Amino acid sequence: MQRNYVSTHGAGVHRASTRNSDNLLLYNYRGVQMKQHHFQVLSPTITNNPFLRVPQREAYDEISKHFNDPNADREVGIVLPVGCGKSGLIAIAPFAVRAQRVLVLSPGLRIADQLFKDFDPTSGRLFYQKCRVLPGPTYPEPAEIRGDTTNKADLDEADVVITNIQQLQGVSNKWLSQLPPDYFDLILVDEGHHNVAESWEGLRQKFPTARIVNFSATPTRADGQLMAGKVIYSFPIFKAIAAGFIKRLKAVVLNPATLKYVRREDDHEVEVSLEEVKRLGEEDSDFRRSIVSSKETLATIVDCSIRELVGLRSSTGDKRHKIIASALNYHHCIQIVEAYAARGFRAAYIHSREDSATNDKILGKLENHELDVIVQVRKLGEGFDHPYLSVAAVCSIFRNLSPFVQFVGRIMRAIVQNEPDNALNRGVVVFHAGANVARVWTDLQEYSRADQDYFDQLLPMEEVNFIDLKELQLEPKPSDVYENPFEIKDQERVAVEVIPLLLEDAEVRNALELFKRRGITPEIVNQLMLQPLPTTKQKTRQAAKGALDAEIRNAVGRVLGSRSINPKGKTLDRVKPPRENFVVIKALIDKKVNKLVGRKEKERGEFTQVQIDRARSEINRIVKEVEGEVFDAKA
Repeated sequence: MQRNYVSTHGAGVHRASTRNSDNLLLYNYRGVQMKQHHFQVLSPTITNNPFLRVPQREAYDEISKHFNDPNADREVGIVLPVGCGKSGLIAIAPFAVRAQRVLVLSPGLRIADQLFKDFDPTSGRLFYQKCRVLPGPTYPEPAEIRGDTTNKADLDEADVVITNIQQLQGVSNKWLSQLPPDYFDLILVDEGHHNVAESWEGLRQKFPTARIVNFSATPTRADGQLMAGKVIYSFPIFKAIAAGFIKRLKAVVLNPATLKYVRREDDHEVEVSLEEVKRLGEEDSDFRRSIVSSKETLATIVDCSIRELVGLRSSTGDKRHKIIASALNYHHCIQIVEAYAARGFRAAYIHSREDSATNDKILGKLENHELDVIVQVRKLGEGFDHPYLSVAAVCSIFRNLSPFVQFVGRIMRAIVQNEPDNALNRGVVVFHAGANVARVWTDLQEYSRADQDYFDQLLPMEEVNFIDLKELQLEPKPSDVYENPFEIKDQERVAVEVIPLLLEDAEVRNALELFKRRGITPEIVNQLMLQPLPTTKQKTRQAAKGALDAEIRNAVGRVLGSRSINPKGKTLDRVKPPRENFVVIKALIDKKVNKLVGRKEKERGEFTQVQIDRARSEINRIVKEVEGEVFDAKA
């Protein structure tokens, strides 16, 4: 048998690089088998590998080049758009520096699970095999840190350790306390824009000699801080579109010529122009919130997003295209779901307030194409992958680029890979001009002029021409969680502006020429796009009933959460056997709602629209009554 021998001299290691292709073993000078470092002894196929994407090969070369310099910075960054192979690049990056043992970190459990599967030979999606990087059967040994299921021996055997940052936090963290400072010589951080937080600094100090590579689709966090480390490679979004790695996007922007609103502090009505609407949207968070929470503005965004969804489904013949909508909060999720349901579209929301089983059930429906719309409050972010999300309805506000890119990234993933002109690879972003979305791309100036130009086309700020359209009356829906100092009264001559991301798009030019030949003017197009979508009284009632049920559940969660009471506990019930706390409070609210509208138990399905409206208008009063009866009595 051919052997590889390793001899140590002082602190250094010298290797006689002889290799047995079938069985890689290392021996010391006495012939004793030693730990294999697979990232050093295996030979990956990278440079001419047609199964790897251009940004993966180019970024690999840049990582190798950077760390070959003995004076190179310890920490660097890589920026790749969604869908360009970031997780695969993480899998091959250790070979670029011939690492001994690697730590791969993610900001959350979902991404950690996905990353582990890329390294795990038993998962069925081993990246090295899928992309012909290694011939096998020998691969780098992975281990994951997950609660109490992992021990130190697992890590000692591993070439790469994958975990989420929460597993390595805390002053007396059991893992950090038992691992020596030189245990890892390379740290790879997925969604690296998070790692400027203090919680990550302890890792830098714990492993002071480890090289660090941060990977992200955007180098800024939600609070605007830049990702740590010099960016040594960035793949522009426009190249990703041209290669067919991600969808070609366009924006549908709702532009009011003027908008009237009332400041609650002085009840003074003000009418402003579009430019002032944009300025207020940029500078005043209360104004932005009033825009996106207005019932009629929401209706306009919902109608436009549905038209775009129907258009995509019709043009491609594929009914699996879906809408993802961003919401302000839990109550807003319910409001948005109700708006889509009233128009006959299957909608549901996920939220951090809901337990994981409830959210998983909704995500299962999404994956099985049992939903048309998914609504969320920054819940479907990094690492979520469902290519049939094709329309992004921006019903919330974004203060800077990073969370916006994360949200829009959910519709960027191509359905058909490497085919930029395929009709399936189209996406649409719908937003209101007053919601402050139009300046979030400016953070991109720090690292990529090409990407800045891309978002400049997505979110233009130039003057636009408006036409006379039907005035929309806006009456904000009251919220029990936020008192808005603005009341939007109305907006006049709303125009829909369709903006393709790539202005040289031949498809757009051909469409415009066809419109001209057929005598279809921009005014006609805008009138058609802004025509409210029809619904039925039955669908409206059914949607309102679903919203009432959700509002009651929301109220129960809020009542218990404010008192730190476990919803699944059984401390509130006085009967035997006791029911769960959530069930107890909900039953009391349901009973009062039924009494209010003259209905019996289990007759919620028989509620009329008038009864539902009355119940919803009184829900806050009823909840306070129940709180007083339950908790004041116990006190």
